[in-house]
Amino acid sequence: MNEISPAANTALEGLYKSGDALCTQCEAEGFRHITWYLDRPDVLARFTTKIIADKTQYPFLLSNGNRVAQGELENGRHWVQWQDPFPKPCYLFALVAGDFDVLRDTFTTRSGREVALELYVDRGNLDRAPWAMTSLKNSMKWDEERFGLEYDLDIYMIVAVDFFNMGAMENKGLNIFNSKYVLARTDTATDKDYLDIERVIGHEYFHNWTGNRVTCRDWFQLSLKEGLTVFRDQEFSSDLGSRAVNRISNVRTMRGLQFAEDASPMAHPIRPDMVIEMNNFYTLTVYEKGAEVIRMIHTLLGEANFQKGMQLYFERHDGSAATCDDFVQAMEDASNVDLSHFRRWYSQSGTPILTVRDDYNPSTEQYTLTISQRTPATPDQAEKQPLHIPFALELYDNEESDPATKKAAPGEFRTQRHPSRADVCL
Repeated sequence: MNEISPAANTALEGLYKSGDALCTQCEAEGFRHITWYLDRPDVLARFTTKIIADKTQYPFLLSNGNRVAQGELENGRHWVQWQDPFPKPCYLFALVAGDFDVLRDTFTTRSGREVALELYVDRGNLDRAPWAMTSLKNSMKWDEERFGLEYDLDIYMIVAVDFFNMGAMENKGLNIFNSKYVLARTDTATDKDYLDIERVIGHEYFHNWTGNRVTCRDWFQLSLKEGLTVFRDQEFSSDLGSRAVNRISNVRTMRGLQFAEDASPMAHPIRPDMVIEMNNFYTLTVYEKGAEVIRMIHTLLGEANFQKGMQLYFERHDGSAATCDDFVQAMEDASNVDLSHFRRWYSQSGTPILTVRDDYNPSTEQYTLTISQRTPATPDQAEKQPLHIPFALELYDNEESDPATKKAAPGEFRTQRHPSRADVCL
């Protein structure tokens, strides 16, 4: 028996009160505020949760997995039992109790299974929920078509609450969101609001495989799930919208915000080496730069080999806690591309600076491009090593035509009155 006071929990970690509802936030180390447990991401277990509460005050009792039993008790109380058949770390545990309006729908997976979809919002906000439901169904369909990943439970639930430290949380089968990323109506929301809802709904759904089915061995590996899932939500937004507009937005975030973090006293690799407070790991470097590292792997391997690497990653690590090295190894083994030098991206902080010089000899029609790199020292690392960087190169003649590449020698591209095109890896 363990007693806690959710109403007195103003840190919003563990089980706490949000308005008239009760909800949880357990990532990174919130579950220890609920009960005694080995609160580590590499400790996985199958959870069965029975919730008992006053039916008038808390008509909806939600937790992870599938609803397996429910019943009535005396004195106006009721109970619901949930069972999650998939092993998970305790940071993915969720519990919600409250009174909500509910938007319901279904999604039929590619294997023919019908999944119940339920979106819980505060009373009176139901008219602001349909776009979130549409975004969820689009996410489920896209993950099947692009990555071949199908949802695995009988029900998928999203709860929108006003008091929430994170933007959203990917608890298995029961996502908890800040209302900002769920509620929208055309007369009050902007285009950006709608795009943000679509992106965040997708991000948390995509965690079902990249984060939940395969989780992190320890919090130093956070970019394993977050960098990869940000890359996936960026691809989702690009496939459903404008790839160019989304890419410009991503690069603006990197140049305007993440580069500044990389140049600051807070500079750290996407896989940090040390920590004082776990919640300080949730940075632009781990998320956004982590996604760019995944994107470079995708560039080096190509879509087909990248997808082979993803499938091998799931085959090896489904139902377990993995590391960033495990992911890179799966990509390497599936593609036969040597990524040993590329691994430095995970351990080296800072932003590399490229210097590009070119020279064209008209008599020999030889164009020479010389590229060098350096990474300025950061407070955590004085010495820097050269990084493996894919570098896209495209040459045009005066007519701006674009015939096939003609490579003269490593590092040299001969035009012979024709442009050349190649991808160069530094």
